[in-house]
Amino acid sequence: MSGLIGKKIGMTSIFDENGKNIPCTVIEVSPNVVTQVRTNEVDGYEALQLGFDDKSDKHATKAELGHFKKAGTSAKRKVVEIKDFAGEYKLGDAITVDLFLEGEFVDVQGVSKGKGFQGVVKRHGFGGVGQVTHGQKNRLRAPGSVGASSYPSRVFKGMRMAGRTGGVNVTVQNLRVLKVVADKNLLVVKGAVPGHKNSYVIIQK
Repeated sequence: MSGLIGKKIGMTSIFDENGKNIPCTVIEVSPNVVTQVRTNEVDGYEALQLGFDDKSDKHATKAELGHFKKAGTSAKRKVVEIKDFAGEYKLGDAITVDLFLEGEFVDVQGVSKGKGFQGVVKRHGFGGVGQVTHGQKNRLRAPGSVGASSYPSRVFKGMRMAGRTGGVNVTVQNLRVLKVVADKNLLVVKGAVPGHKNSYVIIQK
């Protein structure tokens, strides 16, 4: 498995060779620096730790500065480990967007947009109580009954109710790579990826 850290720029659309308009997402994938190499002998597993997006030294702890200094790079905002990384890399190597090829499929992981506290209609797609008939006045978006009667006299765990929505890790699988713009460190994938604009995502293949 291989992958890189990127930043979601936004969505656009392009035309394919048949003139079909395809929605796509543009991801900035600046060179990822190898900040640590995990090995079976030392760590018990094999992985590469990648750093992305520079930040100033005053915003980093001394421990972070020492860690990044070993790799010969500046402090990074986002650090991610990817297990069983294909290929041989050493500390301080930079991995570019050229890791991906046009036409191949990737999985994109990110944190979905947070929507705050939402009701059951928006959160779970409920239809409301009785629509607007049967004497309903202001109950259209209400959840309806949630518990049973004398038995079991409680609300079952996992009952779909109103609550905080979004802001969770989401992985969208099998997105086709439409373009790799190496000179601008851009990756264009078909469809939507989780997260708001300028949020970090992990692209794996």
